[in-house]
Amino acid sequence: MKLSRVFISGILFCSLSFNSGLKAQTIDILQQDKPTSIRGLSVVNDKTAWISGSKGYIAKTEDGGKTWNWQQIKGYEKSDFRDIEAFNDKEAVIMSAGSPSFILKTIDGGKTWQEKYKKTDTTYFLDAMDFADKLHGYILGDPINNKFLLLETKDGGETWSEANNPPNALAGEAAFAASGTCLRVSDKGAIYIVSGGKRARLISLKPNANSWQYSNLPITHGQSSEGAFSLSIGQNQGIVVGGDYAQDKKTDSAATIYTSSHPTPSFTSPQTGPAGFQSSVEHIKSDIFLSTGTPGSNISVDGGRTWKQIDGTSFNVCRKAKHGKLVLLAGNGGKLGILKL
Repeated sequence: MKLSRVFISGILFCSLSFNSGLKAQTIDILQQDKPTSIRGLSVVNDKTAWISGSKGYIAKTEDGGKTWNWQQIKGYEKSDFRDIEAFNDKEAVIMSAGSPSFILKTIDGGKTWQEKYKKTDTTYFLDAMDFADKLHGYILGDPINNKFLLLETKDGGETWSEANNPPNALAGEAAFAASGTCLRVSDKGAIYIVSGGKRARLISLKPNANSWQYSNLPITHGQSSEGAFSLSIGQNQGIVVGGDYAQDKKTDSAATIYTSSHPTPSFTSPQTGPAGFQSSVEHIKSDIFLSTGTPGSNISVDGGRTWKQIDGTSFNVCRKAKHGKLVLLAGNGGKLGILKL
């Protein structure tokens, strides 16, 4: 969503009241005070993770976040890399929002980057990226001519083409490039999108299906700063978070729990939701979910029914290792954190 790119920095909603099934949860700061706003985060395993941010900055850790190797990619110092997908310690794909739009790839651990996609047309604004596997991935962009932009790769990000059947967009509806998590792709190839603005919807396409499914979300929307910012798929349910980034301390926003019941998904609001606006949510394990945003981070241990704020530090994104237990958070000023359960 173009109207809010510079200011989005947050996490979603839900309030407090909680039956804790865990020991005390804390978030420890790993690093901060870098001249970049981080919204792209990809945690490969318990050792390797990559981040991407504004002003062309990229960083990688190979020791679980203790130390980071930073770089500002030459020639892309003005690019805002809003999302990153890393496959291992050598291979990663990054995506920039704004104009021009870029997609870059490295196969040598970030020593060199190859430009795989460039679009100077200012109607193109890329929001988020996700992969089903190492070869097949998608990038979501804001609507053009009442259709969401959906780029697809089948060769690990070497080439990208516009999908033949992109989802429809309603007037005033768009996606938020806040954390790279308004788009999720399952390992079986199902695609999930959440939107905001005048409308807030869950948009999904099942594997091998020919038509998209559209469901209205019971979440704050109506203004360009409001809507669903992130979703995460758990074992038995999904969680959607968001709110109003322009009034990020408001607690009257609501997270949404949904189940993939047939023929259409069903939605419920939590008994107590996260405190304030949330821009990212991540499934940790079993019924445990973490969300984060500018007012702080929240955790649920009961599948999203109740939430508790565990930290007041501002972050933009939280992600768990694809293969492992490491959970990292990232935000403005190069801030990086780690969740301790």
